[in-house]
Amino acid sequence: MLIQERMQKTSFSSSEQQVIDYLLAHTEGLQDLTIKDIAGEVYTHPSTLIRIAKKMGYSGWKELKEAYIEEITYLTSHFSTIDANFPFDQSDGVMSIASKIGTLQKMTIDDTLSLLHHDELQKAKQYLLRAETIKVFGSNANTLISQDFALKMGRLGKSVSVSTTSGEGLYEACNLPETSCAILISYTGENNYLLEILAALKEKNIPVIALTSIGTNQLAEKSNCALRMTTRERLYSKIGSFTINTSICYLLDVLYSCVFGEHYRKNFNHIFEVSQKVDNRRSSSEIIREGNPQEVLHALDSWIPN
Repeated sequence: MLIQERMQKTSFSSSEQQVIDYLLAHTEGLQDLTIKDIAGEVYTHPSTLIRIAKKMGYSGWKELKEAYIEEITYLTSHFSTIDANFPFDQSDGVMSIASKIGTLQKMTIDDTLSLLHHDELQKAKQYLLRAETIKVFGSNANTLISQDFALKMGRLGKSVSVSTTSGEGLYEACNLPETSCAILISYTGENNYLLEILAALKEKNIPVIALTSIGTNQLAEKSNCALRMTTRERLYSKIGSFTINTSICYLLDVLYSCVFGEHYRKNFNHIFEVSQKVDNRRSSSEIIREGNPQEVLHALDSWIPN
């Protein structure tokens, strides 16, 4: 749940509600106002703002203010020219639709990148590197999207599988060895089935990486680290889950790339060597046609570190 939504749904005293109304109505320039400035605007004591922060689960006003400004900044950036739920309308021709979907995809990548934080991404990388087994849990299309991640990781020699059998996820979670790591994907972060799986994983001390929306939700709060996906779509009143799917693909590609980059030359050599044996494709296009393997490796020596 977003901070703005929690502000609207939490019960406050009359003096606290005056502050809340002010915060909701004056989002621009909030970063330049001190606690005394805001208290003065609504004729209350600065301690009222501290009480509000505590009531909303923050350690103090500074923490709430920073989180609120970060949320406002996110919600007012990237998607100013297109609606994620209805990116095109019935009057658009095929090229107009293609252009708008292309714009939507680009904005989604920028949007998701803006939500990535170094420390959370670094933790996720370390969990994946240390894990002997990696299991991905999701629902519906999320499991299909995850198959490509499992395939790429498998080519690096990492044991990755996706839970795809309905109703078996909890059994699979309970049977994972303690040397495992799990990735749980849920847009809302409140999927009861995934939360049951999360509880089983936590009971076995298996680290969990969450891919979920912004704001507070149970999955993000209870996981070991959380990577946030773009949060622009409604649950079902939309044309399709364009931004959600793109965001998940991007985050999984980032995780794969971080794992690959840890042992860059070793991983490249392994993939290159195996691919020569199993990939028999040929092409008449000079752009995509492979060259002599030894020449390729010699050329790459100049820019891939040993």
